[in-house]
Amino acid sequence: MRKVTIALGALALVAAGAGGWYASQDRETRDLIANLPTDRDVLMWKQDQRDAAFRAMDRLPTLAKVNEIAPSDKPFPLPQGKPLDIPDIDKYMASQRSAGIVIIHNGQVRFERYGLDFSAQGRWTSFSVAKSFTSTLVGAAIQDGYIKSLEDKVSTYIPGLRGSAYDDVTVRQLLTMSSGVRWNEDYEDPKADVAQFNNAVPEPGMDATVSYLRKLPRAHPPGEVWHYNTGETNLVGVLVSSATKRPLAQYLQEKIWQPFGMEAKATWLLGVTGHEIAGCCIQAGVRDYARFGLFVLGGGMAGGKRVVPEDWFAMATVKQKEIGEPGHGYGFQWWTYDDGSFAAQGIFGQGIFIDPKRNLVIASNANWTRATLGPEPAAREAFYRQIQGLIDAGK
Repeated sequence: MRKVTIALGALALVAAGAGGWYASQDRETRDLIANLPTDRDVLMWKQDQRDAAFRAMDRLPTLAKVNEIAPSDKPFPLPQGKPLDIPDIDKYMASQRSAGIVIIHNGQVRFERYGLDFSAQGRWTSFSVAKSFTSTLVGAAIQDGYIKSLEDKVSTYIPGLRGSAYDDVTVRQLLTMSSGVRWNEDYEDPKADVAQFNNAVPEPGMDATVSYLRKLPRAHPPGEVWHYNTGETNLVGVLVSSATKRPLAQYLQEKIWQPFGMEAKATWLLGVTGHEIAGCCIQAGVRDYARFGLFVLGGGMAGGKRVVPEDWFAMATVKQKEIGEPGHGYGFQWWTYDDGSFAAQGIFGQGIFIDPKRNLVIASNANWTRATLGPEPAAREAFYRQIQGLIDAGK
């Protein structure tokens, strides 16, 4: 179940004070706002509403607050390489409703194209692609000594979890979504945890994520069963922030965004208690998503310094847990393939595909017709294989 929802709360653009703000915006922003949804969960938005919202999440104060991630003053170079001739690429992009695709091979841009009136200068939301960023910040926190070991109990860093079903869960088990804590991520069930979690009122003085998850019962012994759980990725974010004493956006900026050389500002949406939504919602340009792939390919070096332990990505991007799909698995918040490639994935077509054997990165954003259940996911998998085949053929 490769999807995650977010609660943006009341999206009414007629909220108090919005009128003056609206009038002060540029024409592009006003045109986008005209199509934005009101008071709806993202899974219920219409296609044209998603077209508008996915590129504008961080530009609407009535939608959500954000923390900004400042770019580098020395962008990592992306030289142009030999153009990759991809058969039927226009048909593919149209069927995917692609907002942008950037393909980097051997450090050179082999393909870059945009759609849906999006461009290289825009920021598109990531959805669950952010999960892989969050897990990488765990690696940075271990490298910096803020987190001592993957085998540490999560409750060591989040005291509010003591006495709960998470008391015996390790950092490793949290990263691999194998806590064994009961969680329902059925998006069609209004009583599911993923729905109730978004609207739960936190206990006084406690983080909303911790307040909700600490009340859940155990379903399995820790480490035995993989179960997709977006709430736990948000808990990973609390873990990193608690350990480092920094907001996730600031830590990402300090450790990766600026040292590696991202060329444009990014943003990270904040939840109800002011923390970044760790399982979702980084807004960035497609080229910088691709640069993150290059950072991972390079083993986690930025600005000449090691950001994560030397063996981090060797652990994080290989199958740690079976997920019930032949040829696939789950690492530390990365989806893995048995051929050694791996990917960050978000609903509606967001993704970063990384193939170390071919020194290949494919970053793509889209607005699929459905979150995960339409024909687009299988077509994208076939596209990845097509590009691998072209690389193998020397095209």
